[in-house]
Amino acid sequence: MSSTIKTRPRWPCYRKMSEGRLKTAVLGLDDRGQFLLKTAAKIEHFEIAAVADSDTNLVEKIAEQYKCAFYDDYRQLVMQNQLDCLLVAAGTHSCDEYIRMAMKKKFNILKLTPMARNFEEAAEFAALAEQENVQFAIANLRRFGQSYHGFGEHLRDGRIEQVFLITAFCDFGEQPKDKWRTDPKLAGGGVLLHDCYEIIDQIILNFGIPQQIYCLNTNQALDKQQRLYIVEDSTVVTMKFSDTLMGNLMAFRQAPLENPGGAFFLTGQEGIGAKAEFLRAYGKEKVLTVSDRKLTESQGPEQNEEKFTYDDDESGRLEKLLNNFALSILAPDENKLCSSGKENLKNMAVIESAYLSARTGTPEEPNRILQMAINR
Repeated sequence: MSSTIKTRPRWPCYRKMSEGRLKTAVLGLDDRGQFLLKTAAKIEHFEIAAVADSDTNLVEKIAEQYKCAFYDDYRQLVMQNQLDCLLVAAGTHSCDEYIRMAMKKKFNILKLTPMARNFEEAAEFAALAEQENVQFAIANLRRFGQSYHGFGEHLRDGRIEQVFLITAFCDFGEQPKDKWRTDPKLAGGGVLLHDCYEIIDQIILNFGIPQQIYCLNTNQALDKQQRLYIVEDSTVVTMKFSDTLMGNLMAFRQAPLENPGGAFFLTGQEGIGAKAEFLRAYGKEKVLTVSDRKLTESQGPEQNEEKFTYDDDESGRLEKLLNNFALSILAPDENKLCSSGKENLKNMAVIESAYLSARTGTPEEPNRILQMAINR
């Protein structure tokens, strides 16, 4: 990165929380970052003070649009400003040290998924946030989706009984174009970490942490040696929750399609990559299936079926998430933070166990890894 570049205002943005507004900066301006910025700018609780990205031309253009300071150096943004919030869209490999620096300056952090590259890094983030007494939230948008909310309500209300099997299927379409996303050291993982993070969050939220996990990963590289240096693009994860409940997750990315189309937030770019995703719970007499905007309760193939269709979208869910994050800072006694970093350690423990299992060829226990954070 080159040296700091700034435009309006030409002085550092010092903290001045007035009239319930939070001085805020956005780190990383890829498509997801711009979507995050656009949504935050519409919410009255946020005052966009600065943006940062390594692409100087891009960040200057966006700063002009939002009338704020801009930086092409993440370190300088954190060092030269005193903010209430930092919204992080940049890849963790490019900003992990600046997230820690921001926490030490008492910035509250909202980070797009995944929480971190591995469990150790996630535990460090969570512990530092607790030590510095700042909010650290992870943007699990499905927690604010109406169909997934309905799925959880059906389970809690007992509308489906004695669930014995959970299945999840995810087709994420086209391969990511950013080279760092295929590098194990930079990305931390592939389709499981970066694309399945939120569906894993929903599984844990509704059914708890699996006792054991067995995982197989692969990718489309031509030979075994090459596969060692590329993250996985296909995964199968088997989960044991108890003697009477098990689960299975299958996910993959595929080669580019001729007629792409799909959700923005999952693919990282609007209109790129086909997407098919669902989570299904099999009970004694019913089957409950949830997808992006649909919830279906059925009694078996071609039998009685009740469908619920919802009209919410990614923008609306992100707006709800950002409002929750802002109010947890402005009025914490009345507004509990949803999807905190500490809570997301469960997700990271499950993912870490899956990757460990793929390496060892044996089942692994997420709670054993989660205990490492408790014992820190």
